[in-house]
Amino acid sequence: MYSQAAFAVDFRLCNSTNSRVGVAVGYKDGESWVTEGWWNVAASSCETLLKGPLVARYYYVYALDYDHGGEWGGTAFMCTKQKEFTIRGIDNCLARSFNRTGFFEIDTGEQRSWTVQLTESGMDPSAASGAAATEAGRSAAAP
Repeated sequence: MYSQAAFAVDFRLCNSTNSRVGVAVGYKDGESWVTEGWWNVAASSCETLLKGPLVARYYYVYALDYDHGGEWGGTAFMCTKQKEFTIRGIDNCLARSFNRTGFFEIDTGEQRSWTVQLTESGMDPSAASGAAATEAGRSAAAP
């Protein structure tokens, strides 16, 4: 008999650094964009960010290094807040009293589950057991 964990369908993030990180995720849910945060992920650990089968092909991630500074980000701008949030829509972030934050894009290839690896090195797509994975390297820029 197989364990239920072997068939998990989730969006996970593994923090392969020696720092605690804060993570926000963006995705299209039907016709509207959603951004959610913050998950606090301990050094050298993994966390399930979104439970269940993926609802979109493209997901967007932004992460902050709480201990040493720096961030994992990109050019896909979405709305965030300083505290825990779920925000619908990615337009007019500043006018709606949100922060405008640059996320990096992940193409899941329409997989049912996905694991993102945060590392200290540059971006390098790779495979992980049972799920596709992306490595995101921390930029030198402080948040």
